[in-house]
Amino acid sequence: MYTEVDVFVSNYTLIDPEIYQLWIEGCSSSEAVSTLHQRAVSKQLGASVELIASDVLDHYRTFALLERLLTVPSKLSEQMIFQIDEPTKQMLIEKYYELDDAVIRELLGRKLSSRHRKDLDEVSERSGAPLRCVRRQFDNVRRVFRAVDEMPGNLVANIRATFLLSEPLAKKYGAVVFIACMRFETAKRKLQYLSFNDFYHCAQAIMGSWTYSCTGPEYYDTEMDREFLLELRELRILLDKEKEHKHLICMRLKPKVLEKILSRARAEFQVVYSRPGWSGL
Repeated sequence: MYTEVDVFVSNYTLIDPEIYQLWIEGCSSSEAVSTLHQRAVSKQLGASVELIASDVLDHYRTFALLERLLTVPSKLSEQMIFQIDEPTKQMLIEKYYELDDAVIRELLGRKLSSRHRKDLDEVSERSGAPLRCVRRQFDNVRRVFRAVDEMPGNLVANIRATFLLSEPLAKKYGAVVFIACMRFETAKRKLQYLSFNDFYHCAQAIMGSWTYSCTGPEYYDTEMDREFLLELRELRILLDKEKEHKHLICMRLKPKVLEKILSRARAEFQVVYSRPGWSGL
């Protein structure tokens, strides 16, 4: 008497987060082996160099195969070759698209073209990040930019939906894409002291208050609200009424604040009106 049995053989893909992090940081396999061996020695684990090397090379081969799926994160969830649980998939995507503030600060203001990809050695030197790591981030930023540049609706929501990123990371990419779309000048010498975090907060503020608040196919989150910009021109009258403006503001503040604060407010008027940006209104 024969019995039919259905057999399913699975090959569950194991991912070592520590080795994956070294790969993300741009370490070569030999550098990763050296780093992991030093950690094993310090922890007195007793793992041989040969065993660590075998494990690292096996992981690096897997990461190389996974990379083509990570460039389109939705494919990682659809594919059947690698059996990976959902939390691990999310970790792989999040780490792969991770941004280093020092690297992104150097990339701001640069054209996101394949021609400029060849000139990333300077970015690597200035940021202190390995060239492989810089190229990965450059390619990711360019990929996200191309995908959502002409996509209507909320920029951060589009990035999250397309690349399956967490909200904090999607907001970072949103700021980078917005600055690129607006062609903001970020490489001037007098702006060199500003960090990526400074530009990030400025971009978030502008996106939140100066872009279209409406939704629909004709509205883009990467476009400035033209009606709002036209209304800003009305502020030009303040250039001709500086003394009157200062007097009225100080009269309102006088009964409400201390004299020390009022003196500081008077001084700030000179700073505000002397800024070049006022002439552009």
